[in-house]
Amino acid sequence: MNTFKLFLLLSLISLSSYAARESWVNLFNGKDLTGWKRINGTADYAVVNGEIVGTSRINTPNSFLATTISYGDFILEYEMKMDEGLNSGVQIRSESIQDYQDGRVHGYQVECDDSPRGWSAGIYDESRRGWLYPMEYNQPAKKSYKRGAWNMFRVEAIGNSIRTWLNGVPCANLVDDLTPAGFIALQVHGIGKEEANAGKTISWRNIRIMTRKLDGNRNAMNSSVAEVSYLNNSLTKREKQSGWKLLWDGKTTQGWRAAGLATFPEKGWTIADGSLSPNKSGNLGGGDIVTIRKYKNFILEADFKVTEGANSGIKYFIQSEPGNKNTVGFEYQVLDDERHPDAKEGINGNRTVGSLYDLIPANSKNFDPAQPVKRINAIGQWNRARIEVDGNRVAQYLNGVKVVEITKGSPSFKEAIAKSKFSKFPGFGEFEDGYILLQDHGNEVSFRNIKIREL
Repeated sequence: MNTFKLFLLLSLISLSSYAARESWVNLFNGKDLTGWKRINGTADYAVVNGEIVGTSRINTPNSFLATTISYGDFILEYEMKMDEGLNSGVQIRSESIQDYQDGRVHGYQVECDDSPRGWSAGIYDESRRGWLYPMEYNQPAKKSYKRGAWNMFRVEAIGNSIRTWLNGVPCANLVDDLTPAGFIALQVHGIGKEEANAGKTISWRNIRIMTRKLDGNRNAMNSSVAEVSYLNNSLTKREKQSGWKLLWDGKTTQGWRAAGLATFPEKGWTIADGSLSPNKSGNLGGGDIVTIRKYKNFILEADFKVTEGANSGIKYFIQSEPGNKNTVGFEYQVLDDERHPDAKEGINGNRTVGSLYDLIPANSKNFDPAQPVKRINAIGQWNRARIEVDGNRVAQYLNGVKVVEITKGSPSFKEAIAKSKFSKFPGFGEFEDGYILLQDHGNEVSFRNIKIREL
């Protein structure tokens, strides 16, 4: 390479680096809290040695130090350090409006997690939908957080894509379009009466944002990082390329029929606002519905929402042909555990939400002791079911966390069948394929975002 070409190349690299530097704006001046305001709780925020330091306080709700400016598309970087035993995060595209829970802060939060579960840089929907991208979706990244040390976070929120990095490790890859803009806020989590955590601190520094020339400054996301989408009844480009297909189009009855019939029920099911729902009707509804074709090895996802006291389910390996209303098969239980009596039936909770009905209870502790038994969103909120079938391996997930896994034909699974109501059905659990079924149990529930990828 001659001298002129080398000079030109170095000049272009220098100009590119200069342009990137010129695009960054500091959100914190290192001296005072100009441009920030405290919202909700009463935890203290102060500037100490060029850092914003938040101090935990007992008997106060979550506290937030929010920017006075709203941001839509941006790339955000910050360093964060937290005393052990605390939980915190940084809000993005968040709001505090009087009409929503009396001004309670809500919106996307980039988690900072000191606990053994290792969900730092995952994405939580504060005071709204709960976990959107728990780090169970990206197991290798769970070790990227450094306890008691400074951690570098990077957040790219561009359009409906929200991606995160922690200490250079790619973490969350979320697609969601609920909130396009809002403030950025530093959280000091409420600690209730946990006096042991009172007075502990969380520190932030080098907080900067870029709002121009974003496409040219985006990081490449590793293709191994799972993309998780909450777009209603639609697929992302990556999902289509990966082989995902919608099982329900969000508008019509196409692709579904009544169990035992060749056509969709004439009554008893409602399609409205992108949701598919059996009507509350006792035993006078439209009955169960099934897909028009069978599936063998697959990953199925569906969002569900229940009303108080509701019971339903997502079944698979169903053999119900037209003229044969047999709806016996594996069932992902959909239930209001607190109010429906079925939750107390069966063995060890194997009829509760997320369970493989009457066979295996949902319990995420079986796969990670750092998890609770399961995470279920409140009545009237959406939850995500995931079912994986690959040969004899069957697994079920609730809100991104594994709660059930079995091997068909194994001694332990045969024992579970022998103790269940299915023991009277010869050959139960031996089918390799079947229809997928949405259950009409006479209660009002809703389904949406029903999609499948065959393996």
